[in-house]
Amino acid sequence: MPPSLYSDLMAAKKRNEKRLAILFDPDKLRLEKMERALELAVECGVDYFFIGGSLVVNSMLDPLLASIRERCKIPLLLFPGSSFQLSYRADGILLLSLISGRNPELLIGQHVVAAPYLKMSPLEIISTGYILVDGGVQSSVQYMSNTSPIPSGKNDIAICTALAGEMLGLKTIYLEAGSGALNPISESMIEAVAGTLTVPLIVGGGIRTPEKVAANFRAGADVVVVGNAIENDPGLIRELAAAR
Repeated sequence: MPPSLYSDLMAAKKRNEKRLAILFDPDKLRLEKMERALELAVECGVDYFFIGGSLVVNSMLDPLLASIRERCKIPLLLFPGSSFQLSYRADGILLLSLISGRNPELLIGQHVVAAPYLKMSPLEIISTGYILVDGGVQSSVQYMSNTSPIPSGKNDIAICTALAGEMLGLKTIYLEAGSGALNPISESMIEAVAGTLTVPLIVGGGIRTPEKVAANFRAGADVVVVGNAIENDPGLIRELAAAR
């Protein structure tokens, strides 16, 4: 059998190989830009597509996943904003628990609703501690989750939150500044959190340049996620992939 997505990610972490993920939000994606993004992603060896957003519904999700799968073999990971954003057409799911907030629905409530579906699905389930950090503007995640982000300068809170997630058995930690963040996660916070973890660290939100991608990797991110910048200019993929 081929290695699982998670075992492959863990092996890459041990070898200090960095991974690039492109986030597609079906609510925002234009077909002509998606076509160009897919072409460049295959050409440049993008590692993952994350699929999801705050308001996506299944009627939009399935066609997008099917369209991408017809064109390439890059792994598709659901990045769900709610228990409604599920599909068998993906390869796996980042099962997000919003551990930076105190909203029980996003810590465990929606997971209970989704559990029977996920148990029967062919999806590889990667439990993920989702940590929202202040990106300088109210994000969709912050608004929809009704939670407060960790202040951007509070590395100690981010460290303790990430450690708690790992100790609870979560397989990855995801530091998120939010879609369209004015201020992406600082290298200082990434380095501080990465230095305490043994599980992979994913970083996303407000990343617009190859320089920031490279800086995040140097600071300790195992996976960097880029979304809005690609939606605006798919041509950036070539430069972003070269920054690994």
